[in-house]
Amino acid sequence: MLVRAIILACGLASLSGCVTAAVGAAGAVGVTALQDRTLGEGLDDAAASNQLKAKLMARSAERFNEVDVEVANKIALLTGRVPNPEDKIEAERIAWTVSVIRDVGNEIKVRKPGGVKQNLNDEWITARVRTKLLTNGKVKSMNINIETYDGVVYLMGIARSAEELQRAAQLTSKVRGVKEVVSYIQVREPSTGRPSLDQSKSEVYDPGAQ
Repeated sequence: MLVRAIILACGLASLSGCVTAAVGAAGAVGVTALQDRTLGEGLDDAAASNQLKAKLMARSAERFNEVDVEVANKIALLTGRVPNPEDKIEAERIAWTVSVIRDVGNEIKVRKPGGVKQNLNDEWITARVRTKLLTNGKVKSMNINIETYDGVVYLMGIARSAEELQRAAQLTSKVRGVKEVVSYIQVREPSTGRPSLDQSKSEVYDPGAQ
């Protein structure tokens, strides 16, 4: 099982706005309190995520209804499915129009709608991954957001050490049904609250070989 660990130029340093957007501003305050990020970071990410989702739906709900948006430290991650290559390009273009966003990771797949069976399977995988991370005492699962599309699991958020980052990816790769793990997690130095400099390069590694 190969795991792609991707660090964008600006770095990723907080849980995505996908969670905070779902519970609103008041909920974002409560969620952020349990995470290793500031309240301001959480609210900024939630606002940017909501704005981007609204722009995509305004452009075309039919074309972008299976596109998921996550925002972490002003960096947007787009996942899901669109019917045409032009839609993938258009979704990224729209993401860049949100003034707060400083970088975009486009993981959208050009495929037909997944259907109820595929969507339920992806939700099942996400739930299993969440449980596996939650029950592991060496991973702070509240810092990690999980999305699954066609068996590919996307992890986004922060880790308190390189070991925690790798452990989260390894645990995820062992869940039945997972085809690939794409990690946008970045280490945040406990002393400074900033992403570690040694996490600035992309890498591909096999957890089974560790």
